Amino acid sequence: MSYQPKPIDTSGVSLPDGIMALSEALAKNIHEVWAQGRLRDGWRYGPHYDGDNKIHPCLVPYEELPESERDYDRSTSLETLKFIVLQGYDIVLKEK
Repeated sequence: MSYQPKPIDTSGVSLPDGIMALSEALAKNIHEVWAQGRLRDGWRYGPHYDGDNKIHPCLVPYEELPESERDYDRSTSLETLKFIVLQGYDIVLKEK
């Protein structure tokens, strides 16, 4: 197989000021959705990854993840937000 990923280039996209709080909330939710799916599929927490026995060390609350794992979710979050902007949508913070 010679699959060559070609994500859309979002490097030129500027996100609005104050977007980092949204990005962090989205990153946390990305982890929650991932963890919910794993647990639904029979995975459980363990200190070391074991795919055969469905054990994963990241089945913990987002705040307890190693920084490297949170950075992965943050990257996914930021790229998603940039993609949304690149597609012509506006991200606007509403007054509460």
